[in-house]
Amino acid sequence: MSIPSYPYYLANRAVHANTDLAVEDKHSGEVAYRVAKADADALEQAIAAAERAAAPMAALPSHKRRDVLLHCVERFKARRDELAEVLVVEGGKVIKDARGEVQRLIETFQIAAEESTRVGGEVLPMDIAERTERWMGMTKKVPIGPVSLITPFNFPYNLVAHKVAPAIAAGCPFVLKPADKTPVGALLIGEILAECDLPEGAFSILPLDVEDAAPLTEDERLKLLSFTGSDKVGWMLKSKAGKKPVVMELGGNAACLVDADADLDDAVDRLVFGAFYQSGQSCISVQRVQVHESIYDELKARLVEKVTALKGGDPRDPETFIGPLITEQDAERVMDWIREATDQGAELLVGGERQGRIVTPAVLEKVGRECKLYNQEVFGPVMVLEPFSDFDAALETINDSRYGLQAGLFVRDIGKIRKAWDRLDVGGVIINDVPSFRVDHMPYGGVKDSGLGREGIKYAIEDMTEIRLLAIRGI
Repeated sequence: MSIPSYPYYLANRAVHANTDLAVEDKHSGEVAYRVAKADADALEQAIAAAERAAAPMAALPSHKRRDVLLHCVERFKARRDELAEVLVVEGGKVIKDARGEVQRLIETFQIAAEESTRVGGEVLPMDIAERTERWMGMTKKVPIGPVSLITPFNFPYNLVAHKVAPAIAAGCPFVLKPADKTPVGALLIGEILAECDLPEGAFSILPLDVEDAAPLTEDERLKLLSFTGSDKVGWMLKSKAGKKPVVMELGGNAACLVDADADLDDAVDRLVFGAFYQSGQSCISVQRVQVHESIYDELKARLVEKVTALKGGDPRDPETFIGPLITEQDAERVMDWIREATDQGAELLVGGERQGRIVTPAVLEKVGRECKLYNQEVFGPVMVLEPFSDFDAALETINDSRYGLQAGLFVRDIGKIRKAWDRLDVGGVIINDVPSFRVDHMPYGGVKDSGLGREGIKYAIEDMTEIRLLAIRGI
């Protein structure tokens, strides 16, 4: 049976340059798709085309930007099943999670369509002094210009959508480098964008080798870099970005707190989801859990029972909850981190076994804070439990991390809620749910090594636009 192949997109056009990039089925390990890989010359052409497209994209009326985004919404809906199947294959996502991500793709473009007609300005009072009484002022937002976008493997649709959709809404041409392990989702978005009447050069989507991708960061014709990925790579890119602003979402080792008065059934259900959906391959996956000592043993027992019942295996099976990790090497790394913790005295309560790329969901306690499972981002199906007695001390434990993306708290006391919001050094505090919660219109991003700036359509548009002042002197 022939293997489907996909082109890359250069200046809005499909280019069947080669089939050099093999994309594996993450469950079977067999080659499922072949993708055209771009080179340094293609990237140069894409950047030059984006620079030429800057003026016509800026001049594109907001209703036309909206209509492009709405066209994508309708085409995503029509191809919903196909999009989900691709995600199961190239990402190894279980079918339920794949369908959920396609729905979020649709919602993200819908939000962008709505925001595209709201990129406004303000009237600025100028009569703040006698000398300026005759003046009037106003501002508007204008596109920053061509932007570069780099996305990771774990959300091949929605993390792409959170960069592409606001770029279109803001009127910015873009050049996107999707992850080599999961490029097909981005190319399907490109296929649908190519159906639209956008200025030539409005978009390019180029799977690239890392050694060819430096201009995405360093070329001054690109006016902003938006990157999602590892903190090590993100901060390195920022150091090389020169004059351009950089927006980075870099991950974390998210913490969750369960207080004494929490609804245990609800908390356990949400903790299992937050830690193990998508096999833990999410930057806001529940990793560290603080549990009040009065309910610790009961919650632990319920959690172990629930986790033991999770089914792993073929992501196409609707009953499967745990699918494969993105590579076998990642599965081996997760197992190595579990062994490191247990060798240093941690207790493995459930899971922690490997078959190929699948790691059974693991819950541990008594994990030392010097262990990687505690202080690094595991990006796998692992949860670490820890009891607490003092709420203030528990907040300090949550803050004891070089990351700060989101934190979740199951707590009913409004005073504690306000204290957590004031004291937790994170980008978002989620109450009565896990830190894995995200809605695509909200500001999303972190502090410390978790990144810089905020995504969420409205906030991404703000990053992709600049304020331009008009001041008029009355005569």
